[in-house]
Amino acid sequence: MKYKNVLITGKTGSVGSNLNFGTGFPSSSYDLRNPLHAEKLIKDVNPDAIVHCAAKVGGLKYHLEEKYSLFYDNITINTNLIHSAKELGVDRVLSFLSSCIFSDSVPLPYCEKNIHHSEPAQVHYPYGYAKRMLDVQSKICYEKFGLKYNCIVPTNIYGINDNYNSETGHVIAVLIHRAFQASKTGDDFIVWGDGKQQRDFLFTQDVANLTEWALENYFDKEPLIFSSDMPTEIGYAAELIAKKFGIENKLIFDTSKPSGQKIRKLSGNKLASINKFKFTSIEDGISESVDWFLENHPNVRL
Repeated sequence: MKYKNVLITGKTGSVGSNLNFGTGFPSSSYDLRNPLHAEKLIKDVNPDAIVHCAAKVGGLKYHLEEKYSLFYDNITINTNLIHSAKELGVDRVLSFLSSCIFSDSVPLPYCEKNIHHSEPAQVHYPYGYAKRMLDVQSKICYEKFGLKYNCIVPTNIYGINDNYNSETGHVIAVLIHRAFQASKTGDDFIVWGDGKQQRDFLFTQDVANLTEWALENYFDKEPLIFSSDMPTEIGYAAELIAKKFGIENKLIFDTSKPSGQKIRKLSGNKLASINKFKFTSIEDGISESVDWFLENHPNVRL
């Protein structure tokens, strides 16, 4: 590997924990919301590159309830990390944005040139704006100081070592947890909305492999979307999960609950033009995710 000492922020998260390289750190020792902690972390590790995955994030319910903290915590984490890296001479920082940065008003599929067009989707705008500013700060460092700071935009990540908490997790992890509980109690397996919402789901091992490649090969100033161009209806994902647990007859769609954006489809054209990556199918990814969950329960993140 070209970079010998890579600092991974968010090393215990669903992305960072799947990276088979780099140095993490205990969040109890370094709080990136504190600029002095961010500076001390970089001094202590002395990295030649950083993969910045750390973020405060959650699913739809969490985004609806925690708007202020999602904005404040993420804007401070990102600002402090990038500023300290610049000040301490770290030449390479690859940062994670989010598909929540896009506006409902831009045409589908979302592409890199539309990241800053219009306001992010209403249910995600605090988090979306905080992530957009990470791109802005990275570009300024790139343009003014010649630093290789740029960003990647993954689609909806799920899989190994995901956050399976029913309150703060993302959709597939939450559905796996609910299905597991339903399989034990005999209760219905409830899915919010009508199941028609479409998402580009990205398996954790795929995002890990692409991240390692991008760190050493993708140096454009503009962000790069990680997308398979294979959107999946949440209802179909729920059906796969229900089948895996043998509770197909317990699957219920609760249309009284919010559904989130109807379609969030991101273009993988730019990635496909420079990397002919073979993505894991949703069927195989969910199967592996459920197997991992069952093998590791109750020691998964809940």
